[in-house]
Amino acid sequence: MLYLVLRIIDSLAAYYMAYTGHVMGVYIETDMRQDAFEHLQMLSDSYYSNTKVGQIMSRITSDLFDVTEFAHHCPEEFFIALLKTVVSFVILAGVNVELTLLIFVMIPIMIISCTWFNMKVKQAFRKQRNQIGELNAQIEDALLGNRVVRAFANEPVEIEKFGKGNSAFMHIKKYTYRYMAAFQITTRSFDGIMYVIVIMAGGIFMIQGKVAPGDLVAYTLYVTTLLTTIRRIIEFAEQFQRGLTGVERFQEIMDVVPDIKDKKDAAPLKNVEGAISFEHVSFEYPDDHVPVLEDINLQVRPGERIALVGPSGGGKTTLCNLLPRFYDTTKGSISIDGQNIKDVTLKSLRSNIGVVQQDVYLFSGSVYENISYGRPGASREEVIEAAKMAGAHEFIMELQEGYDTYVGERGVKLSGGQKQRISIARVFLKNPAILILDEATSALDNESEYLVSLSLQKLAKGRTTLTIAHRLTTIQGADRILVLSGNRIVEEGNHHELLEKKGMYYQLYTTANRLTQGIA
Repeated sequence: MLYLVLRIIDSLAAYYMAYTGHVMGVYIETDMRQDAFEHLQMLSDSYYSNTKVGQIMSRITSDLFDVTEFAHHCPEEFFIALLKTVVSFVILAGVNVELTLLIFVMIPIMIISCTWFNMKVKQAFRKQRNQIGELNAQIEDALLGNRVVRAFANEPVEIEKFGKGNSAFMHIKKYTYRYMAAFQITTRSFDGIMYVIVIMAGGIFMIQGKVAPGDLVAYTLYVTTLLTTIRRIIEFAEQFQRGLTGVERFQEIMDVVPDIKDKKDAAPLKNVEGAISFEHVSFEYPDDHVPVLEDINLQVRPGERIALVGPSGGGKTTLCNLLPRFYDTTKGSISIDGQNIKDVTLKSLRSNIGVVQQDVYLFSGSVYENISYGRPGASREEVIEAAKMAGAHEFIMELQEGYDTYVGERGVKLSGGQKQRISIARVFLKNPAILILDEATSALDNESEYLVSLSLQKLAKGRTTLTIAHRLTTIQGADRILVLSGNRIVEEGNHHELLEKKGMYYQLYTTANRLTQGIA
């Protein structure tokens, strides 16, 4: 009866330990993934410019899968192993101290030998994780660019590229299992050697009368328990290395220091009127140190419409990216309403700046969800009103499910003009004081460009606006036009003034007219 009670207690304890331990591991894994995602939101464009999204995905998903088992079993296994080893040593030493010392001298040699293979396995696991990230990046590229792949009939090319990556992963796993097999053979060999020592040395001690036959048999059973414990820890090494590798790769993300963050005493930017000041601003990308902007001085009045034109690579987009602090200036300062943008909180700064880009990004979800992203928590009436202001309400209502229509991955179910007007509605809902239009109509057909231009005119009314444009016909009504070339502002004035100067703007304008007439 007592045995039955003890077995029930043992079963309940095992259940509690297994369930609670694994749940604890799940909590740790979940918190780590949450921390990693939150940290990634704080990193600047420079990090994402130099890191593959597939690698990042691998680090916050598959790399952390083994953390649950690692977090649960690691302390448990090592605690039980330490306890059993100490108890075994005490019991074995009570039978025969000399034989016990002889056995325990072998344990460090066994650990040192196994550690070398263990390090090789750890290196292999790191290579595996990295290659999984490369495969993820390759899959992402091929799937997101599937239209380009099909347009060029390059399916065999993508299959071949993936095959090479997949094959590389296979060879890395073969390399891993080779060292794992050597690792297991080493542990088995030391098991055999230690058994031989017990039998041979124990036999000699028994002949010498130092150990009784019955004690030798009991000693052998205790040694079996000790070796089972050691083998259990060594076999756990694979799981240990998987979990440790995941933790290390997680830590690599957390160790990346955000280039752009709030000062300790940063204050919110409030009651923005839209006056912008660039004072001796210079900028170069940190990875190549090639100057992009040099000594830019610019004063923009509240509500003024500024257009930026010039050859590609002149620094137009970079100039605009400095305003919401997607990058920080290398030299000089930028102010809004007299406040240095580095002295205000990022959230308040970016909340007062709306950006409409050429390459519109819509999230996977409904039309309503994409517009409401401009101001989370806005009412449905406010979302609909923003869509009406952007000229998007009519075509949205013609969709199968109206505002609840699923737009597809990156908005693939909508046309370019429709996506652009939804992005404009998103900015209308945000209602910022400052607006950046980054070639917002350059990728559209004539009809879509006309409709989007009307929406942009409504959006820009009463706001300080910076417009980047290649189509010069779209910015002739700007209050001022800045021509950027050679990393500097080389010309400044309105459309008619710049034409009269017959400088770079004149050349760009006449060239554009010739191209238009030639195409026509």
